[in-house]
Amino acid sequence: MRRAYPAALEAVSLRLSEAVVDPGRWPSLLHEISVAVGAAGAALLQSDRRTPDVPRSEGIAAVFDQYFREGWHVRDLRTRGIPTILKGHVIGDDCVTPDEMRRAPFYTELLHPHGLQWFAGVGFYAGSSHWALSIQRTRQAGMFDRADKRQLAALSARLTEVATLSDAAGRGALDGMRSAFSAVGQPAILLHRLGGVLDLNAAADALLGEHLSLVNRRLRAKDKRVSDHLDALGAAMRSRREGEPLDVPPFTVPRAGQHPIMVRVLAIDGAARSPFIGAEALLLLDDLRPQTLRRSVGLIRLAFGLSPAEARLVSLLAAGESLYDIAEATGITRETARNQLKSAMAKTGMRRQSQLVALISRLPLPPR
Repeated sequence: MRRAYPAALEAVSLRLSEAVVDPGRWPSLLHEISVAVGAAGAALLQSDRRTPDVPRSEGIAAVFDQYFREGWHVRDLRTRGIPTILKGHVIGDDCVTPDEMRRAPFYTELLHPHGLQWFAGVGFYAGSSHWALSIQRTRQAGMFDRADKRQLAALSARLTEVATLSDAAGRGALDGMRSAFSAVGQPAILLHRLGGVLDLNAAADALLGEHLSLVNRRLRAKDKRVSDHLDALGAAMRSRREGEPLDVPPFTVPRAGQHPIMVRVLAIDGAARSPFIGAEALLLLDDLRPQTLRRSVGLIRLAFGLSPAEARLVSLLAAGESLYDIAEATGITRETARNQLKSAMAKTGMRRQSQLVALISRLPLPPR
């Protein structure tokens, strides 16, 4: 039987504040907690509504992926212990009977194939939301005894302190972004990692309508192509790991009788990506008025040394038009359009059209 190592546990406890400014530190800190208590891994779980975007250490990533993918999170026998956790106690496998450990599918189909069996849960708060540190031990390591639980109980207050600071820091960073975009009239929509809308400013709300609407806190599009883009964005957000880019190109939303809307996707990083908030992406919306396109052409020319024709073609590509539609609309042959595209890619150092569009999307739009 493995016992918790008080000195090691105290050392990692003191370093938990690193995750306030850099939420990407959670997996490694959870790994260190696991090592300190002789466990295979650990994760942070919401007590009320569990979602698959929770931080977890690498050692139990596979079993937690299965936990959510196959719906075990709504059939977890150990949630019986949540009332005990809410009272400030550390729980273990005493909330499950020995017979259930031997026979219940939760153990025989999920935990045992991964070599796991024993569990401890430490409750804490992030603001007003209740969470739990869930720690998993292998069958060979043995269950968490009273001495282990006493050591783990000391983590509760520290986790509450750090999680509450993380929540506050994240919300402060997001409030700063919202205020900045609102001040310059930039429509912006903040998305949760699971696709829901966390917030939007008045400028963004003014652009919503039949073409792009908000239904039950989720964006819905009338155009199937736009719906496909939103689905792809959702998949990219769910699978993105800390520090990785959110490689989603801009797309346009057609509007009957009006100019289309261009949507650019920015990844949320740093303190704003607190796991206790779940913010993952910021959508910047722009009404593609003709004057916006014309002024963008001038900016593209200056930024990359393109010819007027090349800059116009690139600007239209970035607005979501196809190469052949641009050729027809501008009165040039398809071969000429292809040659202009090749020249623009050579001058910008891009190898693929998608890279060129992503590059242009980073340029600031002209002020309104």
